[in-house]
Amino acid sequence: MSDLHQAQAGFLALLEADRRLLYKVARVYGRSPADREDLIQETVAQLWRAYPRYDQRLRFSTWMYRIALNVAISWQRRERTRTRHLVPDGEEVLQLAPSPHPVAEDAEVTFLYQCIGRFDDLNRALLMLYLDGLSHQEISSVLGITPTNVATRIGRLKDRLRETFRTAGRL
Repeated sequence: MSDLHQAQAGFLALLEADRRLLYKVARVYGRSPADREDLIQETVAQLWRAYPRYDQRLRFSTWMYRIALNVAISWQRRERTRTRHLVPDGEEVLQLAPSPHPVAEDAEVTFLYQCIGRFDDLNRALLMLYLDGLSHQEISSVLGITPTNVATRIGRLKDRLRETFRTAGRL
């Protein structure tokens, strides 16, 4: 087997093991199913481009989160710029074709994603990583902020989410 094929096989195995995080990032940053699919494809392409520089001392999921979040934030900025130039009714035109595979989702989960979507990029990423069960140290490594800052921000975000759920009558 050639070096390229070995690299591809290794990459695909690692990607498959942690692919759920791609969907989480896309769910938080993509507005429509088509946006999410585009974002996942763009993220996988960027992961493959960066794979030769992957430092195996890091957990693959930590490295993958870092890249996926950077791609998502950049992608979202480009999308905002692009959609700003659509005619006012352009948004509905883009939403006409429903996803062929609708995903049944709990109303509370949907509401949580809507709440998370209202936060700025850093806090959105922070919540997503926290909800995925990463430690403060791992979140710190992905986002480039101190573990103390992670803990402080998580506490504040939990308070804000709790208040939002309470105000909406969901607590």
